[in-house]
Amino acid sequence: MVLNYVQSVFYGADTSCLSGLSGGGDSAAGGCAGGSMMTMLLPLLMVVVLLVVMIIPQRRRDKKVKDMLSSLKQGDRVRTIGGIYGTISSIKDDVIVLSVGPDKVKLVFARGAISQVEDAGVENTMSEEIKD
Repeated sequence: MVLNYVQSVFYGADTSCLSGLSGGGDSAAGGCAGGSMMTMLLPLLMVVVLLVVMIIPQRRRDKKVKDMLSSLKQGDRVRTIGGIYGTISSIKDDVIVLSVGPDKVKLVFARGAISQVEDAGVENTMSEEIKD
């Protein structure tokens, strides 16, 4: 009974051509083409849904990250993928030098290691906490 309901939902109201599952029906009688057409379209529909749900939003995120990395300039306050906050001292090709902490320690990173550009200066607020 549940099987017939599931078949009617996925294959339409006429489930008589599903002789292997329901135990009846004659596939030579015609009228079974709709079920086989639905069976062929289901994987295509799943691929389209996968494309819409997963791939397109990922491309948008990748484009935003690429734009952010290409617009980096000296003096920007950034956070690395490792969680280090700093200010960009210099940029040369794909190498970025950050000034970090109250002592302005220089660290060298790849451009791809920058996670995001920060609005507020986090390292400036932490300098009071670090001092003993």
